[in-house]
Amino acid sequence: MEQPNLLYINELSKGDEDFKKQVVAVLKEELSGEIENYFSHIKNRDLKKTKEIVHRIKHKMSILGLEKSYKITNEFENNLADNSIENKEYFENVLPVMLAFLKKL
Repeated sequence: MEQPNLLYINELSKGDEDFKKQVVAVLKEELSGEIENYFSHIKNRDLKKTKEIVHRIKHKMSILGLEKSYKITNEFENNLADNSIENKEYFENVLPVMLAFLKKL
């Protein structure tokens, strides 16, 4: 499985450490709540709300350099729109990797 990185954030911040810290802080704050909401919605089989949360998390994957995961999550998001949960397992396996990476920062 691919590993998160800060390449995009470093590029975006252009050496501004305060900005970089702010971006990381927002990711940390939002991601854990979104993951909690994801599991709540998927448990309740509310695929519309699940799709909305997956969409938000997908963009965080992009920010963390998870290109392959972004693509697979995009497919998962589209599958949810079609009432399918194909790619759910892959998506759920990426979540703890993201959280662990952010926790180290």
